[in-house]
Amino acid sequence: MQQILFALAFLATIIFLFRSFWRIKTNFKRTKKQPFDGQFGKRLKLTMQVAMGQSKILRKPLVGLMHAMVFWGFIVITIGSLEMVMDGLTGQHRVLGVLGIAYDIIIASGDVFAYIVLLGILAFLFRRAFMHIRRFEGTEVSKANKRDANIALAFILFLMLSLIGLNIYDINSHGDALAGYYPISSYFVSFIETGKTNSIFLFKLFWWMHILLIFVFANYLPYSKHFHVFMSVPNVFFSNLEPLTYLPSMPEVKKEVELMMSGQAFETAAPEEPIRFGVKDVDDITWKNYMDSLTCTQCGRCTEVCPANITGKLLSPRKIFVDLRARMEERSREHEGTQNFLLGDYITKEELWACTTCNACALECPLNISHPNLIMDMRRYLVLEEGDAPEELNAMFANIENNGAPWKYSAQDRLLWTEA
Repeated sequence: MQQILFALAFLATIIFLFRSFWRIKTNFKRTKKQPFDGQFGKRLKLTMQVAMGQSKILRKPLVGLMHAMVFWGFIVITIGSLEMVMDGLTGQHRVLGVLGIAYDIIIASGDVFAYIVLLGILAFLFRRAFMHIRRFEGTEVSKANKRDANIALAFILFLMLSLIGLNIYDINSHGDALAGYYPISSYFVSFIETGKTNSIFLFKLFWWMHILLIFVFANYLPYSKHFHVFMSVPNVFFSNLEPLTYLPSMPEVKKEVELMMSGQAFETAAPEEPIRFGVKDVDDITWKNYMDSLTCTQCGRCTEVCPANITGKLLSPRKIFVDLRARMEERSREHEGTQNFLLGDYITKEELWACTTCNACALECPLNISHPNLIMDMRRYLVLEEGDAPEELNAMFANIENNGAPWKYSAQDRLLWTEA
C-alpha cells in the first residue's frame, strides 16, 4: 500500500512539474534566437568556478560562506533524496547501502550538511526578520516577493528538520545494522528514549514528511524566485564570454550598413515583416535574457553596487529582470489586443537612461546575469524606433549627420583652433 501511495505521489509530482516546465518552454518560444558559440571547455571551467565553487558569492565572506554551505549541502543531500525515491518505488530500505564505504561518505556528508543548512536557514530568516539590509529593499521588492522568500526558507527549514528526524529515528530503530555513517545524528540518539516500535513509527512519519516536502517544494520553485535552484548552473554555463564592456552589434543594422556600403541596398528584397530594432516587449528579447530573469535570485547585489541607484536615480538593475519575468508571465496569460509592454508599462525610459554602462552590476552578479546588454537593447528601441533620446544625445546625432563628427563644427572649421 505504501508503495502504491508513493508511486501516485511521485507521478503527480512529475505531471505537475512537467506542466510547469512546459509553460516555461512556451515562454522561451516567444523569444528571439541567439547564436551559441560553443567553447565548452571554457564554459565548463567557468561553471565549476562560479556556479559550483560559488566564487562570486564568497566575495562577501561571512554571508557568502553561509550561502555556499547551503548550496553545497543541497547537492549532497539531493543524492539521499534520489535514494528515497528509489526506496519508495521498490519498497526497500537504504537501497544504495550496497555502495559500502562510498555510501558511508555520502551519508556522513549529508548528515553533517543537514545541520549546517539548518543553522544557515535560521540565520537567513533572522536577517530577514530582524536586520535592516538595504539590498533587501526597493520598489521591486514587494510584500509578495518577501513572502515568497520566507516561504522558500521555511520549506528548506522543515526539509532539514524532517531529514534530521528520519536519520535519528532510523538509527534508533536499526542500531548498528543500519547502512551508512551518521556522525552528528548518532550523537543525538543517546538523548532519545523511545522504544523500537515508536522509533519505527516516527521514522516513517519523518520519512513521508521529508519526501512530500521535496515533492511540493519542487513544484513551488517554478513560481518562486528560488527557481535559481534549477537555473543557476545552466545560466552560468551559458554566460556571456565576451568582456563585460563589449556590447554586441545589431545584426539587422549591420546587414543594412553592409548592403549600403556594397551598393546592393536597393537590389535586395525587403523582408516580408518589418524588423523591430531593439527591445520593446518580451517578444523582442533573446532566450538568454529570459533565462537571466528566471535565474535572478533577487539578492540585490547588483543594485547595491549600481552608482545610479546609490546616487538616488530610479535605476535598479535587479528591477529590470524582476520586471522582465513578471511581464513574461503576464504576456503568457493575456489576450490579443492587450496594449501592455515591457518598456513603458514596467520599465521607464528614465530608468534606462540613468545607466552608465559601468557593468558593476554584471561584475557583481553571482550568476553572471548581464544587465547592461538588455538595458542597451531597450535604449536602442527608444532611439531607433521612437527617436526618443536625451537632448544631449539628439544634438550629438544631429552633428554626426551634418558634420560627420559629434562636434558642432564642420569638417572645414574643425582645425581653426590651431591657428589662434
